[in-house]
Amino acid sequence: MPLLQGHNAPGPNFVLVDLRRNDSRGKGSPTVSRRRGADVDQGGTIRTSLNLPAQSLYPSIPTLYDVFRAAQVKTVIWYCGSSRGRGSRAAGWLGDQIAEKGDTQMRSVILGGGIKGWVAGGESFTAYMSGYEADKWVNAAE
Repeated sequence: MPLLQGHNAPGPNFVLVDLRRNDSRGKGSPTVSRRRGADVDQGGTIRTSLNLPAQSLYPSIPTLYDVFRAAQVKTVIWYCGSSRGRGSRAAGWLGDQIAEKGDTQMRSVILGGGIKGWVAGGESFTAYMSGYEADKWVNAAE
């Protein structure tokens, strides 16, 4: 949260990457929403996040590293529902690429607790979300 407040702005300071594709989409829900992308079916996403579904991420890691490096991104923050699976794997994949390149300026980290932890943080956190729908999160802690 401190990264989103004050003078830190996405870009050179950090990039948020939402690895979810459509985790919370119910049976019979449309695959494509008419409103702002995948975040609607998932109850929202943290503002400024890139949506890069984990299912197709691994082959793109070298290219993502090059893009983030060219943009002088210092910290890449990965998250999924809980950041215990996809978030950790993605952070590790980019972390390996960073180490392989000998880069000491960039970090690859997870958002502890993932988007569920973010939402559980309350209104001060959900205020920083796009497409936030409280009813989608009622059973999220389960």
